[in-house]
Amino acid sequence: MREARQRRDPADSPLAAPPRLSTAVGRFVLGSLAAVLVVVVGGFFALRTVTIDEAKRGTRELVQAQGRLVEEAGLTDAVLRLEPAAVARLDKLVQDQVARGSVARVKMKARDGTILYSDEPALIGMRFEIEQEEQELFETGGVEVELSDLSEPEHRYERSAGELLEAYTPIRTPNGTPVLFEIYERLSSVNASAERLLGALAPPLLGGLLVLLIFQVPLAWQMARGLQRGHREREGLLTNAVEASSQERRRIASDLHDGIVQDLAGVAFGLAPLVADADRRGSAAEATALRGAISRLRQGVRDLRTLLVEIHPPSLETTGLEPALNDLLSPLVSENITTELHMDDSAASGNGSDALVYRVAREAVRNAFAHGAPQKVCIDVTHPREGVTRLVVTDDGRGFAPEERERRAGEGHVGLTLLESLVTQARGRLDIRSQPGQGTTVKLEVPAT
Repeated sequence: MREARQRRDPADSPLAAPPRLSTAVGRFVLGSLAAVLVVVVGGFFALRTVTIDEAKRGTRELVQAQGRLVEEAGLTDAVLRLEPAAVARLDKLVQDQVARGSVARVKMKARDGTILYSDEPALIGMRFEIEQEEQELFETGGVEVELSDLSEPEHRYERSAGELLEAYTPIRTPNGTPVLFEIYERLSSVNASAERLLGALAPPLLGGLLVLLIFQVPLAWQMARGLQRGHREREGLLTNAVEASSQERRRIASDLHDGIVQDLAGVAFGLAPLVADADRRGSAAEATALRGAISRLRQGVRDLRTLLVEIHPPSLETTGLEPALNDLLSPLVSENITTELHMDDSAASGNGSDALVYRVAREAVRNAFAHGAPQKVCIDVTHPREGVTRLVVTDDGRGFAPEERERRAGEGHVGLTLLESLVTQARGRLDIRSQPGQGTTVKLEVPAT
């Protein structure tokens, strides 16, 4: 089973104090600067991607042009046999017209993977595995361009050149034998192009963002001040609502006590002589009916007085917290529910937090009786440390899951929610723990003012 635990600290309450103006505006500025940083970094990588794509297109055109040049001016059938004179003639052509600028390496491979030529002499005559896409080029023709995997053994002499774009295309010797012509172009020029583009675009972009930020800071300041005013207004409204509720409870309790309760008590008192008269006349049925009416009237008076205690506990103002809590538990005793009240001496002496302690206890006891069907309800009030009052209300009723409380709140049962706001205003903490089938514990800690 899942335990429903809802702990309300001042920072978690719906009416928690909003951040200070400087804090709110500082967060806004930091968020805006983070957004600017994301734009700059993201812009660099986006431009780098675009530049790499453009570089691939340029390399594709370059390898085709250089391949045609080698095919027409320097490639002979003797290269297939690795004859030194043919290789030297091809090397002179490559060094003079191909291996220039950003081109870091030039190679030529046979279909079986043997390197027929490279401007790195140590590679000539070595054999490496031909990849599938390279094999397909021998059949279909065309051009392939990709980032080189410099971890492969074939590329051990190119690792010092940094990242490279590898492009290859098939060409033919005079007797029609296809070979694979490859060039490797440095990617550092691509990064340099991206940096140049970003350098050109960044000043106006950042300038526009900073101007926008400068205009938004005053707006953020005004919004934060508006939130603070709204918070203070909501606190005032809540305080007024609670005070108005207390005054209305007091007025209703006073009207009931001075009105209908006194009237019913007077009627019951006035019927007593009629019972005695009926007994003298020997009218047993009339006496029995009158006694039943008196009993019902007296029970009605007791019920109304119990209701008065729930509406407004006069003992809290006159005799203190302990009698008020005793009065709060007394209706449960009449329902055969076991109750316990424990208060240490310092808590019984009374302080400015008594009203809030009583309100929380009343809501907890009322919820336990109305929804929990408990067999036992306990209230403990202590001073665990200097300047703090602790209230713990426990019951062994049905308990509840988190979604059940959310459902009740959606139906308009917001007693505990309002109390949480009051506790927050009093700089206290309210902790509610419950589990279906294992009862509920409500714990309050509040400064003993």
